[in-house]
Amino acid sequence: MSVHILERDGRPAFAVLPIEEYERLVAALEDARDAAVIEAFHKSLISGEVETIPAEVVNRLLGGENPVKVLRAHRGLTLQQVAEACGVTNSHISQIERGKRSMSAGLLKRMAAALGVDAELLL
Repeated sequence: MSVHILERDGRPAFAVLPIEEYERLVAALEDARDAAVIEAFHKSLISGEVETIPAEVVNRLLGGENPVKVLRAHRGLTLQQVAEACGVTNSHISQIERGKRSMSAGLLKRMAAALGVDAELLL
């Protein structure tokens, strides 16, 4: 590396280097930052702190299917299990999944907890 040090008052103040060297250093720093972000995501994924959702589930949600139904199926839960976790009946959950009934704010929170997702995903 070809670096020229400029001094001010007898102390190093600036480092001058060829543009190619500068660009190489910037690229290396960006790569290191990207690697750190990937490593942090990997650790949070392994620890269970974050979760990925399979493309099939995302496609169903984007296709307009009811999020409660899609996520309940993704989690492998029955209507009964979700109903019990939410303190309502199977029929109530079924009506929500078919779009015949809406959820109160309280039920939305309980449903999100039962399905292990953020409430916003169910809206």
